[in-house]
Amino acid sequence: MISRTHSDARRPKDADWELSVNRQSGGNPERTADWSAYAETYDLLLEHNPAYQELLAEFEAFLAANEPPQVIYDVGGGTGNYAQIAARMCPESSIYFIEPDRAMRERAKAKLAAHANVTYVDRALQDVRATAKADLVICVHALYSMPEPQDRLGELRGLLRPGGLLFLIDLGRQMNVRDWRSYLFSHLTKELGILGALQILWKGREIAKQNKAIFKAQQEGLYWTHTESEIASAVEKAGFDVISRKPVYRGYSDYLLCRAAP
Repeated sequence: MISRTHSDARRPKDADWELSVNRQSGGNPERTADWSAYAETYDLLLEHNPAYQELLAEFEAFLAANEPPQVIYDVGGGTGNYAQIAARMCPESSIYFIEPDRAMRERAKAKLAAHANVTYVDRALQDVRATAKADLVICVHALYSMPEPQDRLGELRGLLRPGGLLFLIDLGRQMNVRDWRSYLFSHLTKELGILGALQILWKGREIAKQNKAIFKAQQEGLYWTHTESEIASAVEKAGFDVISRKPVYRGYSDYLLCRAAP
């Protein structure tokens, strides 16, 4: 994702945001996904995607099983689906929503408009410096697209207090667009009938286009691909203890719950 200048969103008193001198970008934007175009219909298919709904349920169950964090960072927060759950379940928490893509961020702002505990940061992770250490960092389907993922994992660790938790889900395997189209069409047909399924897939055709771009970027090595053990090793190298891990999202992604080591 490409870093952008800071928005005029309110800043909490306990955080001091600084712009780092050396900026980094996420590769050639002409050869990677267009996140602004993705944002237009991003939520449309996800609402009808059981595999994605399982990820949201996993996050909600995680929050319900733990004490509410005082400070939460949602890194690469997209259109705000995870921040929305956090804001609803943890109304007293301070939530920092880090998303450099303007179209994604604006959709998140609309979705989270009723929640006053969210601060928006329009920078890439490598450009974020904050004095407020987090109790929880959320990073879902974002790390793989960032430059130098091992360095980014170190920066995620730097956002957390010792003992703080990282809720990490990352796309590790190459995106098989045909497989996902077949899976979604089968589910949509059962849910809405053939005509309804075709209508949803037509409306969401930009998602298929951007998923093809993700696949191509993965093939070219512009986006990180990894096995479950490889990402676990990278996380541990960055200063985390892995509490639990498992493949999710039909085996395409890895879920790791991690604790920041002292």
